[in-house]
Amino acid sequence: MKKIITTKNAPAPIGPYNQAVLSGNTLYTSGQIAINPNTGELVQGSIKDETKQVMENMKEVLAAAEMTFENVVKTSIFISDMHNFSEINTVYAEYFDEATAPARETVEVANLPKFVNVEISMIAIK
Repeated sequence: MKKIITTKNAPAPIGPYNQAVLSGNTLYTSGQIAINPNTGELVQGSIKDETKQVMENMKEVLAAAEMTFENVVKTSIFISDMHNFSEINTVYAEYFDEATAPARETVEVANLPKFVNVEISMIAIK
């Protein structure tokens, strides 16, 4: 059985998908981009500003499922320019304890929704 997870504290989906799906004890999140959920607008500024908004959005999705970053076991990061990796990684690292950080892949892609620079999705276990 699956349970749809939604919160008004993260951006609403812009297509036929949900913010996250809980199946048993496993949460599968959709990718989050740097949309401010209060305004519906893309965050303007540096790649660090974008990444922080993405992580804050993800924090809210996890909270809606009664989880935190400590529950995350796998992360996928999609970036439009691998030259931004170091700055993205710096912000990302603020949300995890390095000793218990999740498995992860980071992939450079040609384009992302709304032509943002970073999108992150996660899998978490309760």
